Amino acid sequence: MQIRPFKAFRFDEAVAGDVGNCIAPPYDVISPAQQEQLYKKSKHNIVRITKGKTTASDNGDNNQYTRAADYLNDWIKQGVLKQDTAETIYAYVQDFELAGTSYERFSFIASAKLEEFGKTVRPHEQILDKPMLDRLNLKRATKAGFGLVIMLYEDEQEIADKIIKQAVTAESLIDFIDEQNVRHRLFTITAKEDIEQIVKMMDDKSCIIADGHHRYMTALTYYKESGNTTAEYQMLAFANIFQKGLIVLATHRLVGNLENFRYEKLITELKENFELTELQFNSPQTKLDARQRMLAQMKAEHNNDKNAFGIYGSNNAFYVAVLRDKQAMNTAMPDMSLVWRSLDVSILHKLILEKLLGIDEERLAKGENLQYVKDTPNAIDQSISQVDAGHKQAAFFMNPVKMQQLIMVTDAGERMPQKSTYFYPKIYTGLTIQKL
Repeated sequence: MQIRPFKAFRFDEAVAGDVGNCIAPPYDVISPAQQEQLYKKSKHNIVRITKGKTTASDNGDNNQYTRAADYLNDWIKQGVLKQDTAETIYAYVQDFELAGTSYERFSFIASAKLEEFGKTVRPHEQILDKPMLDRLNLKRATKAGFGLVIMLYEDEQEIADKIIKQAVTAESLIDFIDEQNVRHRLFTITAKEDIEQIVKMMDDKSCIIADGHHRYMTALTYYKESGNTTAEYQMLAFANIFQKGLIVLATHRLVGNLENFRYEKLITELKENFELTELQFNSPQTKLDARQRMLAQMKAEHNNDKNAFGIYGSNNAFYVAVLRDKQAMNTAMPDMSLVWRSLDVSILHKLILEKLLGIDEERLAKGENLQYVKDTPNAIDQSISQVDAGHKQAAFFMNPVKMQQLIMVTDAGERMPQKSTYFYPKIYTGLTIQKL
């Protein structure tokens, strides 16, 4: 993939104040409550641009996108955002802890030549139209790039990683700890020989989009429709697959708004293709015990290359469903590869959500029956509470996709169902901004 350094616009602490108060998580994980918190954090927080508030009086001339453009232009005029003077590749380091283990994830931010999906750029998930249009409207209005796409590449020599390790010995541009206790640090790589090494290393690499499919498609669509030649190269983040800090977590599913839904009927019908383990409870303590046993069995089955889900509904029991016969997927999706048919998320979507509950591709696109829940520390308990309160009809708990599965699916030219992966931690927005 062709990459090159660029001169990013960045928050100037002397004018904007603490830069940690100006950056934000990706737009698609910001809840209304967090949006409000970010607004209060700083009058210069990037959320005003990437996920601005809407009003009842919004129209074609005054809306969240036009206001985003105004914020960007005003902040540049005021010196809140200043452009770097040197052509730079930016080293981005995230330090975090997961299940008692400390990790460090390296990535670098560069301007990259956009390619159609194919050999060089491989998506791994399906894309939804609604968020794509939202990001496109923002880019049309601002003519700039804010959020980062994470591109995975393979380099066993770790050329860029070694340069990043050297870069972190210098003073950081940003050093910020977020609400999940993830430390975000940004450094510059400006030495000509270092930049040349990274550019040369990437020249013959193909990349998998790990996170940011909609942002990538937005960038490509904007370039093609705008005629803006500058937009052929846009800001992306790159991470080497051969690093321990590249973590994939699960994305769980909550089902709701289904007419004539009966949980008992679902459990009965599941027995056609799945071996069910029922974990009953009759008190808060036994409920907690049953929950832990469900998660432990799911993990054990996953480690033994079995397809397993946790299920929770309204009958004082958790269930673990293990696929009994993989031939069921051969019948359901004969045109897909063996590795795609063996994905937990494919099996859930085809044999349960679609076949038993009627949530097909069309209904998935509408987004009325399925809520995706990223595997944050409180995700399981919050999902259970949603079902207990009657807001949702059932919860399906997932194991994470294995990295080798992701590579094999994209090598086959296929895509997983949407929201199949959750790369943790999220890469923040506002570290670098690229004007087009």
